[in-house]
Amino acid sequence: MASDNSFDIVSKVDRQEVDNALNQAAKEVRQRFDFKNTDATIAWSGEAIEMEANSEERVKAVLDVFQSKLVRRGISLKALDAGEPRSSGKLYKITATTSEGINQENAKKVSKLIRDEGPKGVKTQIQGDEMRVSSKSRDDLQTVQALIKAQDYDFAVQFSNYR
Repeated sequence: MASDNSFDIVSKVDRQEVDNALNQAAKEVRQRFDFKNTDATIAWSGEAIEMEANSEERVKAVLDVFQSKLVRRGISLKALDAGEPRSSGKLYKITATTSEGINQENAKKVSKLIRDEGPKGVKTQIQGDEMRVSSKSRDDLQTVQALIKAQDYDFAVQFSNYR
């Protein structure tokens, strides 16, 4: 009866939801009056998302539309790495990528927070690009989840594999 309970801290992005948000943003960009005659587009370019328009303000507006669609679909904007607008001939472009996984440095930050401020008896393990948190008490695990949600990290955090 004294088995450990655990959960994983991950940073993952549902690619299908990103694709749906991109398709919704592309449809809105095609239909909105303020995007007429601006050559505004948004599309996949391999693993990256490429946004184009004929002015820097328009390409930033395309990015804004895409970000609003991501938020509506429940994807954290912390998982989106958008570059600065750059000139490419007559068009301005922004390239954005989605980031997944918790790197070693960020995992150590989370682990230190749990050690310093979390309940006693909670153990953390870094497993590649995710973290396992385990404890005898489920209440302690829920306390740790609340603690992590309260922090404002610069990467998206989800909890999975709760046992």
